[in-house]
Amino acid sequence: MYLKHISLTNFRNFTRLDLDFPRRVIVLVGSNAQGKTSLLEAVYYMAAFTSFQTHSDRQLVNFLAAREARKQVVVGRLVIDYQRAKSDHRLEARLIMEPSGVNGMRLRKEVLVDEVKRPLHDSIGKFNAVIFVPQMSQILEGSPEERRRYLNLTISQTNPAYVRTLSEYNQALSQRNALLKALNDRRSGASASNGGNAQQLGVWDEALARLGAKIILWRIQAVQEIERLAARIHHELTRGKEVLRLSYQPAYDPLPKPQGQLGLEMDTPVDRSGLELEDIREGFIESLTRLRKEEIARGMTTIGPHRDELRFLANSVDLGHYGSRGQIRTALLAVKMAEVHWMKEHTGEWPLILLDEVMAELDLERRADLIKYLGESEQVLFTTTDLNLFPAEFAAKAVIWDLKDGNVSRRKAKG
Repeated sequence: MYLKHISLTNFRNFTRLDLDFPRRVIVLVGSNAQGKTSLLEAVYYMAAFTSFQTHSDRQLVNFLAAREARKQVVVGRLVIDYQRAKSDHRLEARLIMEPSGVNGMRLRKEVLVDEVKRPLHDSIGKFNAVIFVPQMSQILEGSPEERRRYLNLTISQTNPAYVRTLSEYNQALSQRNALLKALNDRRSGASASNGGNAQQLGVWDEALARLGAKIILWRIQAVQEIERLAARIHHELTRGKEVLRLSYQPAYDPLPKPQGQLGLEMDTPVDRSGLELEDIREGFIESLTRLRKEEIARGMTTIGPHRDELRFLANSVDLGHYGSRGQIRTALLAVKMAEVHWMKEHTGEWPLILLDEVMAELDLERRADLIKYLGESEQVLFTTTDLNLFPAEFAAKAVIWDLKDGNVSRRKAKG
C-alpha cells in the first residue's frame, strides 16, 4: 500500500495543498512552524480519522477560515489517492463548520470512500499509517487514558469491528452511568437496587459485558502480538541488555486468581491467551452484579475497558515511572517498529510510516538501527529541520522536499 496524492483545503496552516507522493523514502526539510508536522498529521488523519495532536477536530480547520464559520459554512477537506492490493482508491474527509445559534459554531464530519459517503466505523482501516513523533513519549509517561487511546487507534486500523464495538460500549457505559447516578440520587438504602431499577440496570450490565468482553479479548490479543515483535526489536536496539514487556492490566481481569492469593505483581508475566469470549462475558456480568451496591453508591461504573491500563517495562522496571529519556525513546521506537510489522501481518500491506523529527531524538547508533528497520517498508515520510542528521548515502537515495510557508518544492538532485 502506498500514498499517491494528497489534497488539503483549509487544514491547519494549509489553505490549499496538492502533492504527488513517490513510492519511496521522502525527507521533508523545513524550519519550525512551516507545516511539516501538520502534513504528517493530515496523512495520519486519513488512517485513523482523528488527530494525534488534539482530541478536537475543530482545531484542525484553518484558523482564518474557521473565523468565517460564524457567518457562513466553511469546509476543511482532506483527500488522498492511494493504491492497496494493486487497486486504486480515494478517501475523503470533510470537516464542516457552520453557524449554530447566536454566535455559535458546530462541526460535522463526513467521510467518503471511493466517492461514496460511509459511516466512520466503516472507513477506518481503509488506509494504514504508523506515526512516530517526539511527544508520543506520553504513551509511556502520560495518563492511562493516553495508553488506552494508543491501543484504540492501533487496533482500529486492523479491525473495523473494534471501532463499532468501542462506540457501542461507550454509549452503553454512558447510559449505565446515568442510571447509577439516578439511583444514587434517590436511593433509600438497599431498596434502590431492587425492583424495576435493578432490572433496568441488568439490561445495561448485559450490554456492557457483551461489548466489553470483545474489547478485552481484542486488546489481549493485540498486546501479546505487538509485545512479541517489540521485544525482539528492543533486544536488538539495546544490544541484548534489556528485555521489554508490555503489561496489559484490564480493569475487569477475566483471569481467575487462586483462592486466598493476592493479585500478581505487575512485573510478573500474565498469560491470558487461553481465555474465551464467553468466559470473559460471563465473568464480567458476575463482577458487575457483585459490585452493584458499591457502584450505585459511587454513581459510576468502576470496571471495564474504559479503565484499562497498559504499562511498559524494561528488565521489570516500569519505564513510565523510572525510565530514563534514552530508555523511553528506545522502547517507543521498538513499539512503533513492531506496530509497522504487526499491521503488515494483519492486513498483508505495509503501512505508510510517518516520522517527525525522529533523527534529532536519536544518537548515531539508533539512527542506523532505524534506517535498517525501515528497509523493507514501501513508503516512508520523514520530517527534519536539518538534513545533515541523515547519513549522506541514505539522503542521496531519498526524495528531498523543502517546505516553507506551507509550500512544498522538490529539491533537485546534485550533479
